[in-house]
Amino acid sequence: MNPPSLGYILSVTYLWIKAAHLIFVVFWVAGLFMLPRYYIYHQEAAPGSAEEQRWIDRERKLRTIILTPAMILVWVLGITLATTAGFWTAGWLHAKLLLVLGLTAYHGYMVGYGRKLAAGQRPASGRALRLMNEVPGIVTAAIVILVIVKPF
Repeated sequence: MNPPSLGYILSVTYLWIKAAHLIFVVFWVAGLFMLPRYYIYHQEAAPGSAEEQRWIDRERKLRTIILTPAMILVWVLGITLATTAGFWTAGWLHAKLLLVLGLTAYHGYMVGYGRKLAAGQRPASGRALRLMNEVPGIVTAAIVILVIVKPF
């Protein structure tokens, strides 16, 4: 008797992989909602204060413990799903990937912004950060529509 192929194993575990993918999407997007809010509070703290230092620590923990690991797992599990299900030729997946690349770039921008804040710079206003806080929600809504409706 031959051992099961990798394709067979992945097809059997497809729903588990999908569930894990969605769980880490929730973690990632929740973190992307929280991070700009943290930055708003950070910017309102007095430079050099103990409160500012607490925000720097909170931001670092959110990025390193939740955000970046969740993003990596979203990518790994998403690529696994697309491969297992054979979605690589689907137009909706191409659009979704473009949006996920955009969220990844947003993630990178926000990480860089946090480094600037930690260095004492405040390049964006609180209003700009509040507007940036809307990006993950809008992009996530578009992704959900693409995945559920599959318009093309």
